[in-house]
Amino acid sequence: MSASKSSLAALTLGAIGVVYGDIGTSCLYAFKEVFISGHVPITPDNVLGVLSLFFWTLTVVVSVKYVALIMRADNHGEGGLMALLALASLSVKDRPKARGLLVAAGVFGVALFFGDGIITPAVSVLSAVEGLEILTPSAKPYVVPISLAVLVLLFLVQRRGTGDIGKFFGPITVVWFISIAAMGVPPIVENPSVLKAVWPGYAIHFAIEHYGLAFITLGAVFLCTTGAEALYADMGHFGKKPIQIAWFGLVMPALMLNYFGQGALVLRDPSAAENPFFLLAPEWALLPIVALATMATVIASQALISGAFSATKQTIQLGFLPRLTVLHTSIKDTGQIYIPAINWMLLAGVILAVTLFGSSSALAAAYGISVSLVMCITTILTFYVIRYGWGYPLPLCIASTGFFFTVDIGFVASNSLKILQGGWFPLAFAFVLYLVMTTWKEGRRLMSAALRADSLDLRSFLESVFVSPPVRVEGTAVFLTSDVGTVPNALLHNLKHNKVLHQHNLFVTVRNHEVPWIGLDKRVEIEPLGHDCWQVVINYGFKNDPDVPKALAQIRSRGCVFEAMATSYFLSRDTVIPTIGSGMSAWREKLFAQMHRNASAAADFLNLPNNSVVELGSKIEI
Repeated sequence: MSASKSSLAALTLGAIGVVYGDIGTSCLYAFKEVFISGHVPITPDNVLGVLSLFFWTLTVVVSVKYVALIMRADNHGEGGLMALLALASLSVKDRPKARGLLVAAGVFGVALFFGDGIITPAVSVLSAVEGLEILTPSAKPYVVPISLAVLVLLFLVQRRGTGDIGKFFGPITVVWFISIAAMGVPPIVENPSVLKAVWPGYAIHFAIEHYGLAFITLGAVFLCTTGAEALYADMGHFGKKPIQIAWFGLVMPALMLNYFGQGALVLRDPSAAENPFFLLAPEWALLPIVALATMATVIASQALISGAFSATKQTIQLGFLPRLTVLHTSIKDTGQIYIPAINWMLLAGVILAVTLFGSSSALAAAYGISVSLVMCITTILTFYVIRYGWGYPLPLCIASTGFFFTVDIGFVASNSLKILQGGWFPLAFAFVLYLVMTTWKEGRRLMSAALRADSLDLRSFLESVFVSPPVRVEGTAVFLTSDVGTVPNALLHNLKHNKVLHQHNLFVTVRNHEVPWIGLDKRVEIEPLGHDCWQVVINYGFKNDPDVPKALAQIRSRGCVFEAMATSYFLSRDTVIPTIGSGMSAWREKLFAQMHRNASAAADFLNLPNNSVVELGSKIEI
């Protein structure tokens, strides 16, 4: 029992450090954005109305929607948009039109997530460093350079992994939440009437009395929920219970004390609306709070960057991105990975965002639209999971997700007012990435169709070959092929040029499935073809690490010969030739051909030994 409690405590501490960094630092800028524009007059009724909106937004969106509903829709224990997309698409696998629309929506949601990966580090670190302006106004010209220095350093250390510093994330973030709660208490004690804002009537009265202003304000209020997706996305790492304990036991109470403290401070001194978070701190504590806020925002950014690496790997496995170099930064934790191409892409985007917008307020306008759209897509996917995957009655499904969808649409509509002020930035990034992802998926489909059109049946081909068998040489040949039962181009080229066949031949197809994990008991399927030839299918989930030699080691116990030191791997290195025809538009075919050319080697992706790989080229027209 004590060991179980210890494990739960450790997981809860880890969840606080990884899951809640983003939503935990939103108090730096969310409340400020409501009043900084000057549209909302600072009156007791308005402040209480806004605080009530904050309280009920966190309650409805985070506590009820994500903790009570969305976290139930796990894909074999895994969460996140890719896991939910896989679950939803499987739920409607017999409805091709619905499946196509869901996949399109889910892929766009993933593209928006990468846009968040640019905005989150930029707005978080900027908002923390801006605390220096409260300490001394002369620091203003240095805010952007200091922020850029912190962010560049953060991305530069990614290749070293987070294993050594990750153990400090939880304790630092706990100190952060205790600190922001403590900062909020004195103004609340001085003016406890702000606690009346927990009554929803204040939010309703504000919305009715100032309906136009309330609609505009929703975009700023929504910022308090940024990072809520992490509760679901990191469920596989920590489990539901630690995430729930951390939220209700520390994170939400600390956030609400801080928000209510900011409200009480603004009521006492309306000029504090310029930066109420840092003005909560006593003068002697301001510099330590700026330093702690910077550490907290770096931790929040780190969690999102690591999430981007993980999402990229899953997206590659599901066939929406080309193979990229994936480096493991820990020998203990296979989930700790580093993808150089994604790291430098995010860094370039973050530098562009910071220099283009220059302040957390300007970036906050760009933030809400992408996050609210991701939440909206999550709600849609959840409906299809509980309706068609779990088989719940339609009225119940509409009632449970329809309410949240209405809330999501309200936030999307409010945030859409800020598209011209900066919301275009993550939307443009997401649209470009969506085009890239769908182009790769469609290109792979066209490529597979072209290969199948010219393919030969493997069994028939082997029978004809062994009528007059070629010279057999010692060892095992592994021929990688995308389609089961078809002749690999590499085999044709090997017979044509080398005129030999190995003593043992394995025709291997690697299949990626729409589930996170596939266990070793279902990893390998094998079928004898005669003449010491076997058809092998290796199955992986989208969170498994492909390792063909390790998987093939399992077939020894099934009557098949496999000696690693006497095995050669034959791959076909295909060159894509764009052609005018019924495929994609010309520019998309050229884009796919370029992506295919620049994709990392299949040998590296499948963990094949470099000194045992033979690549034979061929051309494919699409």
